Amino acid sequence: MNSSVTEFILLGLTRDAGKQKAVFGVFLILYLATLSGNFLIVVTIKTSRTLGSPMYFFLFYLSFADACFSTTTAPRLIVDALAHKKTISYNECMTQVFAAHFFGCMEILVLILMAFDRYVAICKPLRYTTIMSRHVCSVLVILAWVGSCIHSSAQIFLALRLPFCGPNVIDHYFCDLQPLLKLACMDTCVTNLLVVSNSGAICTVSFIILLTSYVVILYSLRNHSAEGRRKALSTCTSHFIVVVLFFGPCIFIYTRPPTTFPIDKTVAVFYTIGTPLLNPLRNMEVKKAMKKLWRVEISSRS
Repeated sequence: MNSSVTEFILLGLTRDAGKQKAVFGVFLILYLATLSGNFLIVVTIKTSRTLGSPMYFFLFYLSFADACFSTTTAPRLIVDALAHKKTISYNECMTQVFAAHFFGCMEILVLILMAFDRYVAICKPLRYTTIMSRHVCSVLVILAWVGSCIHSSAQIFLALRLPFCGPNVIDHYFCDLQPLLKLACMDTCVTNLLVVSNSGAICTVSFIILLTSYVVILYSLRNHSAEGRRKALSTCTSHFIVVVLFFGPCIFIYTRPPTTFPIDKTVAVFYTIGTPLLNPLRNMEVKKAMKKLWRVEISSRS
């Protein structure tokens, strides 16, 4: 590191004092809802005997990644909303870059695994149990962890090479490569190309893969019963909504030249806080299992 900057100043979502209080209240509620919703899914899937299929195996890791991904950005946003001095140390900033990209990439890869699981279940039903065995699912999740580690390591490598010579005000609510590139006292064209070829390519290619899988699944549903189509459409529609809300903002942020816009902060809210909040709300079977689990828990204590 060749830098004279030891800390950064995060401007947050807004500089208006009245709006900052609203930001504190609203995002505290959203963050607590995200944590509780994903925690309940993790506990329910871990303890329920009826949720042992690969879809819920992947949903377990998606909920874990969602909770961690939200935790990398939301607490700082909430605390800074009421803080007079909104500073973050250089080391904390670099840690946030690594964690955000690690759990963000993990979420992307698990969403792809869930789409693959739905494809096999709908298009290859007779071979489903063979293809999606517990061993195969475990290997796929391990590969997702490894892939996330490789991606985030590449991002932190780029971030650590950036020299900062004076300006340290980040017009954002968390540390990320795009706003950091704006502060670096060097030509960042090559670094930005590497960011686009890494984060941008992952977002774009993953989005295309997911869209293609949904098109194939919808096409294959023409041969299924009305009930089968209804259940499959219900699952795929909820997945598709989350995919659009996550990948739309990601592609907007990471696939462009090294420029930042005031709207970037608002756009980032969708994939850093919005998507982790929505994931726990999209599966009826998990909701039913939750109600059953907690009814049993309450009746056993009374």
